[in-house]
Amino acid sequence: MTSELTRGERLQIMLTPGELEAIDNFRFEQRMPSRAAAVRELLRLGLASVGIKPAPTGVKSGSFGVLDNGDAQQLDGT
Repeated sequence: MTSELTRGERLQIMLTPGELEAIDNFRFEQRMPSRAAAVRELLRLGLASVGIKPAPTGVKSGSFGVLDNGDAQQLDGT
C-alpha cells in the first residue's frame, strides 16, 4: 500500500528541552499520533497565521501535509 503523499525530504532541527516539552505538550493535548504530526500541525498553523493556505484538517497522519496539494500559488497567499 502506497500513500499519495511522499515525504522525500528530511528536516532535522535541534531543540532545547523546553521547546521539545512544548511540542510534546501540544501533541498530547491535541491527541496527535506522533511528534512529527504535531510539528507538521504547528507548521500548518504558523503558515496559516501569515496567510498561506493550510492543508485540510481531519486527515490521517500518514496523509497529512503542510500545504494543500503543494501549489506554488499558495506560497504567496493567493
